[in-house]
Formats: sequence, C-alpha cells, structure tokens
Amino acid sequence: MIPSPTSAIPGEGTFSLAPDDPITTGSPQRTAITIGSPELTAVATQFLGDTRLDSPHLQLFSAGASSADAASAVRLTLSSAGLDVVPAAAGVRADGVEVDERYGLEVSPEGIHVWGATEEAVFRGLTTLRQLIAVHGTDIPCQRIIDGPRFAWRGLSFDVVRTFHPPETVRRVIDMCALYKLNVLHLHLTDDQGWRFEVAARPELIKFGSLGAMADRPGGYYTPLELAELNRYAEERFVTLVPEIDFPGHTGAVSRAYPDLTTELPGIPLPNGGHLEFHSLDPADPEVWTFVEDVVDALIPQFPRSAYLHIGGDEAWGMSDEAHAAFVRRAADLVRAKGKQVIGWQETARANTAPSDLTQYWLDIQDIDAISARPDIPEFLIEHLAKARHDVPKALERGSKLLVSATTYLYFDRPHAATSKDPAQEETRARVGLRAYQPATIQDGIAWDPVDNTPGVTSDDQLAGVEAAVWCETVTSRDDLEFLLLPRLPGAAEKAWSHTTPTDWPTYANHLAAQSPTWRHRGWTYFQCSEIDWH
Repeated sequence: MIPSPTSAIPGEGTFSLAPDDPITTGSPQRTAITIGSPELTAVATQFLGDTRLDSPHLQLFSAGASSADAASAVRLTLSSAGLDVVPAAAGVRADGVEVDERYGLEVSPEGIHVWGATEEAVFRGLTTLRQLIAVHGTDIPCQRIIDGPRFAWRGLSFDVVRTFHPPETVRRVIDMCALYKLNVLHLHLTDDQGWRFEVAARPELIKFGSLGAMADRPGGYYTPLELAELNRYAEERFVTLVPEIDFPGHTGAVSRAYPDLTTELPGIPLPNGGHLEFHSLDPADPEVWTFVEDVVDALIPQFPRSAYLHIGGDEAWGMSDEAHAAFVRRAADLVRAKGKQVIGWQETARANTAPSDLTQYWLDIQDIDAISARPDIPEFLIEHLAKARHDVPKALERGSKLLVSATTYLYFDRPHAATSKDPAQEETRARVGLRAYQPATIQDGIAWDPVDNTPGVTSDDQLAGVEAAVWCETVTSRDDLEFLLLPRLPGAAEKAWSHTTPTDWPTYANHLAAQSPTWRHRGWTYFQCSEIDWH
C-alpha cells in the first residue's frame, strides 16, 4: 500500500471475494457491497468503477447497491469508532473545509468493513482496498488498518502552459492523485508561453495569449464548460483544483495580448551571447489593476471549490524589490476582498503580506548552493538565489504556513538518474527533464522529511502541507508527462500522508513495484527504473 498506513495489524487467513457475486438490492445471495448510509452511494459507485479499471481481469462487481441488511463482501459505514488513535491532520485544506479523513479497514474471514466519520474518509479507505485488490486479487489477507493523513494539503502543481494538456490528460492526472490520496491539483494556468482560461472582459488573452506553448508546441485553453467538467470530475474523487495566475512577472502571454499593459524590461545578457527579455506588470499603472481585477473576477467562478487563489509572485526578474512587493501586497488584498484566500510562491514572503497567506517554498538550500556554484549561471540569477535564502525565515517570522515544494525532493522535472529496464526508454530519459537540476533517483524522493528538511521548521503545525510540481519545459507529449510523474508521484504522497518517518526504502520499493500492474491496466506510461524489481 502507498502511502503506508498509520497502523496495519495482520490477522489470520484471508477473505475471498467471489467474482460471480453481483450487487443486487435485496438479493438472498451474498452481495458484493453493503452501503450503511445513503451518503456513501457515490463513493461506493466510484470504488466499483475504479476497481474495474485497476483490475479488469477480476470482473468482481456488476451494478447497483445492496440493502443494509443483506450479507455482503464489503460493508461501508459512517463511524469514527477507534480512529482517535490517529492524530488529526496538520495544515490547511485547499477547499477551506475541515474534513476528517481518518478511516478504518478490517478484513476478516467473514468480510471487509470500511468505515470513517465522513464520506471522504470512507473514500480514502476504499482507495486502500483498491490497492489491496490490485495486489492480492480475490484473496485479501486478513488485517486491521487504522489510518489518516499527516498533512491536510497533499498536492501536485501541474504546468499546463509550457505544454498545453487537454482535459483528458488532466483527468488522467486527477486519477493518479486520487489513487495515492493526494487531494489537490494546482493548475499553473498562465505564464510567458501561454494563457489557458477565458476572461470574457479580455478576449485578446485567448485570441493571442493562448496560441502558443514552449518550443513552438501547439497552444490551447480550457473553456468554462471544460473547467466545470474538470472540477466536477475532481470533486467526485475528493481532489480540489486550485488555480494559479502568475504575475507580476511571467507575463509574456499578457504582453502578446495587451502589449500596453506590460513593461518590457531590459534584456539580460547570457553567457552564451543571447539575451533574456522579461515583461512585468507595473503596480503604479491604474490600467494594470483594472486588468488584474477583470482576470480575478473571471477566474474565481471557474474554480468554485477552491478556497485559495494562487497569485504566483515568483521570478519577477528586472523589477525592483519595492515594485514587486507593492504588486504582491495589492494583488493579495484584492484576492482577499473577493472572498478567496491567498497562496504565492516563496518570493511573495518579501512583500510581508498577511499571516493567513500561504507561502509555497520551492527553492531549497541544496539547489541554491548547487546552481549558484555553476560558472555558467548569469549574475541576475545568482542575485535572485541569494535573496531566496531569506524567504522562508521571513514567511515563518510573520506566521505564514509553508506549503513544501522543495526542488530537491518534489520537482518532478528533474532528469531520472537511474537507467531504465526498458532500453527503449533511454532516449526519453536523455531528453526529458531540466538539465539545470541534478538527476534524482526514486529513492531520493522519499529519503527526506517535510519538517526535518525544511529550514527553520520544527513542527508539523508550521506547514500547510506538501505539494510536488511537474514543469513541462521538456515535455512534448502525454507520455513524457507520465514518464516524469510515475513512479515519483507515489513518493510525494508517502511524504504528505504517512506518519511513518523515515521511510524504509526496501519496504517502499517492494510496495512501489506492486503498483505497476494498475498503471499498465490504466494505460499510464511509467519510467521503468532499474532501482525497482517491477511486477
């Protein structure tokens, strides 16, 4: 099981699921599933559909739901009995709602019982059962699991700008998140290379800003209907979509659509003789704030479940510190005035915004030191990295909670360090992943702790949660994307959910190996790294 549960006590024997047991209401035969509360019908239906996809050869279930008094293979109930032994999750939830996700799962010779205080908790328990079925087939070892998350925010930041990913690909990523109990998909919707959502008051953003992507790849955008469908799909799987507008820097797409709104900063010379050109939004320009309010007003209704709006705030190269701070403070005030909470990349800590604003920590000391030591790094980046050393202390000093996305452990656009067991994947391994980062192994992704490896942090209570990130500069296709996500994503989930630390590598490697049949059944591409003895 990934992530590993808080407590798993083995029992004697097994329980055998019968492949020919249908789900029928009031059947005199044993039924596949009993729903103890009407509220659990949706999670039971979702479980049955997922199990068919995870393990299509089993064909365990047909349709419908049984009455509560029928004998059944799986029984679902709303109850918190025995769950208080698991600590309540630290941090904050992206939907702004306090939800108890702790669950129990008991397999006995008589059947399987899954319970939790909320629908979401039962869904998490059924997700564990999905993994048990995928690994063990119809004969599930008897055991008692009591489990719950370490952190309330467990996410993935997904760059849909450098490469535009259509809704079907986003749904596949949501499914991956749900399988590993991640509950946030943070969509990076705007950047220099493109603009990915509609703003009715600013049609040029779609007409011009959405046309491209990185390296002349095709652009695109999500219509309000597509975003509504993605939000619904995610909500059914207890995943919250959190939107990001990246400003005041990273506004090249805005410049193409509305060139009068952005300030073109002087090109910065690079060691290879080229120049970097930057655009930013000037906080002293009243027209900029009309634009920002138009964008925020358009975005908020398209992500109704998220309590947060991410305002970016990173890498505003060429802006003065004073102008950057002024922009961040006013943007944060505007978002709060619209009824949303604020999250920004770690550079927003320099603006000394409200303690309630979340700070997404990404530039960790290991990478700052490694990148700064390289002779080919331009001076402007050296200066930026030097300032980044002080971001986390500033955020903690003002009382902001950190969302941990440290590059060393959680940036999935790193090259894979190990070779693949499939020689055909070696071309992809050589091509995909930013060479600015040192390659990383799968073991690197679990050989750390969110508290112990975050500077200045001594307690879970200082963190909002854990969020991995996949950036798509080198991603040319869905296969490339999944090649970076798998098998790394389960490791991020392990760090975000599991209370067990440190993670034992041999045990984790065995559990990870057992996930690959599910990935193949789903048609997901994964890096077949030589570190793992895949099933």
